[in-house]
Amino acid sequence: MSEDNPHSSNGSASKSFLDKIVQAFTGEPQNKEELVDVINDAEDRELIKPETKQMIEGVLEVSEMRVREIMIPRSQIVSLDINQPLADFLPIILESAHSRFPVVNDDIDHVEGILLAKDLLAHAFKEDGDNFTLSDLIRPAMIIPESKKVESLLKEFRAKRYHMAIVVDEYGGVSGLVTIEDILELIVGEIEDETDDELEEEIKHLAGNVYQVKALTDLEDFDDYFNCEFDEADSDTIGGIVLHQFGHMPQKGEEVAIGDWAFKVMSADSRRLQVLQVTVPKDHEVNGKVAD
Repeated sequence: MSEDNPHSSNGSASKSFLDKIVQAFTGEPQNKEELVDVINDAEDRELIKPETKQMIEGVLEVSEMRVREIMIPRSQIVSLDINQPLADFLPIILESAHSRFPVVNDDIDHVEGILLAKDLLAHAFKEDGDNFTLSDLIRPAMIIPESKKVESLLKEFRAKRYHMAIVVDEYGGVSGLVTIEDILELIVGEIEDETDDELEEEIKHLAGNVYQVKALTDLEDFDDYFNCEFDEADSDTIGGIVLHQFGHMPQKGEEVAIGDWAFKVMSADSRRLQVLQVTVPKDHEVNGKVAD
């Protein structure tokens, strides 16, 4: 069926997703708000699935974003020094479980290139495995400005087959980094890595009675871990419970209390909560594990 002829004689049963969207665009929306209304209407009429609607909204969101809005900040970059021997940088690679690392010379503002962890495999089983330097293995780094559009960066990632870019400010200093996974997660939602330990990644003890918790943590697991009983009738995730308490989609930094429990939004976008900071009531005993 030709894209130029959405009303083909093939029949409605065989109409593609694009055909349904085109048919839904009655009245030709003139701006983004009207387009979002049409997409919501298409979901209500069951022309598209909720997951499809979420991805379309993600694409629309990405089209207006700049790299500075999604980058991993400078303070959270895990980098390697080009002068480090294998014995020094290998523990960093193993502990972080990342696949790519900026390689710097003395400080983060002097990026020499990118190391792919897989490139170390060729040296892993050699008796003279220490007789090489990072400069032998690094690949060129992609440098981009904070102001670059995310949509444009995604196209560049695909065209040049890069997966990571170093972000610099107007003075040339490194302000962060961004990966292709960061962009894709804006569209399709969080992508779990095969190295992620589910519970360890969902709940992390920060200090004292403060924890970091993924919003999608199952409420039953949350209750087991923290030895508490939030009402599962309101939601099946802790993020749902917190969202219900807010009564609106909160932004990063907003806080809310549920009884003696304090919740702060550490990461969120316009459609979902991602990471929460949880402050447990004083003298409350935490299990620290989930029942089998």
